[in-house]
Amino acid sequence: MRVGILSRWNATCGVSLHAELIGRELMKKGHDITVLAPHRRSADLWWHHKIIRRDEDFVVRCYDERTPDLKGRLEAGKILSEDFDIFLVESYERLPYKGVEVLLRKIKCPKVAVIHEGKKEDIGYDLRNFDAIVVFDERFRREVVPRSVWKRTRIIPYPCIPPVRRRRRAFAEDVLRFFSFGRQPVGEYEGFVRALEALSRRYDFEYLVFRSDHPLPYNERWLKQEVLRLDTDELYDLLLHSDIHLLPKGATKRVVVSSTFSQCVGALTPIVAPHTRHFENLPVINGSMPAVIYKDHEELIKLIEKLVEDEYFRDGVIEAARIYAEENSVGRVTEEFLKLFESLKPVRVENRH
Repeated sequence: MRVGILSRWNATCGVSLHAELIGRELMKKGHDITVLAPHRRSADLWWHHKIIRRDEDFVVRCYDERTPDLKGRLEAGKILSEDFDIFLVESYERLPYKGVEVLLRKIKCPKVAVIHEGKKEDIGYDLRNFDAIVVFDERFRREVVPRSVWKRTRIIPYPCIPPVRRRRRAFAEDVLRFFSFGRQPVGEYEGFVRALEALSRRYDFEYLVFRSDHPLPYNERWLKQEVLRLDTDELYDLLLHSDIHLLPKGATKRVVVSSTFSQCVGALTPIVAPHTRHFENLPVINGSMPAVIYKDHEELIKLIEKLVEDEYFRDGVIEAARIYAEENSVGRVTEEFLKLFESLKPVRVENRH
């Protein structure tokens, strides 16, 4: 099967990660992909979307994203010259919607949208141009997708990197080690730093923070920082040598999932995160959640203490994380996409007549 994927790619954002996980898994299964990605000149304009590696031969950069300074532009000729069996659009609020909508009317193969937008008002084209719409959970269908296309909407969860089997480190075997990484705004780390400051009176520990732009403005003796963009192998190596992953996220009213959680949960390092919409759809599995979610400063301190002191509680979180990562592994999720693609094949035959 030849699959065209219109999306961000090789970049630091959840849209890119989703496309890469699914796209690379499709290639492992023997399918051909062509990625149609934004030009670098527009891709690097947003703080949360930076190109982090060289493009592969199958990547064609052929559109500008919409920004306050750019209206967005799409080079349709580069796309229409290809012959796809499926055209997959990772739909997000900076797409040049009008250009994509014109393109969709010209493409003859089945078209599938993956919805990353967090509210109806962000979607700038008619979703009836797609043969199928994929959402990550029921919230997106209920709050984001127009009722007119509910019947063609499928729920396929955000994929996880499968659980690792090579953890040998015992909990806090040399030192109690907390870990964070990424490009989240500085203010989203404040709660963790305040909580650890309080806990430093009780525990000896270190807090490793890897930032891809600049360090946090704190100077605690237990805080160790490095400015570095981590690839997946480097990230997992650090997670496997850490005890607790502190995952910063800010509050939002939009429907959203955490791509960082899905990327990291398979490391089986307990994740602690704030009670935001990113995590509100996480299930309870055998009495535990796959992440430890806190509502305020006092609860954060108590839950970190419980993770450190209560082995039964900690093991329950780790086991829930393992089950969640397996049930939503990229292999399983990609199989769901392939089933959807196969179900749309008759649409292509009908369109040709």
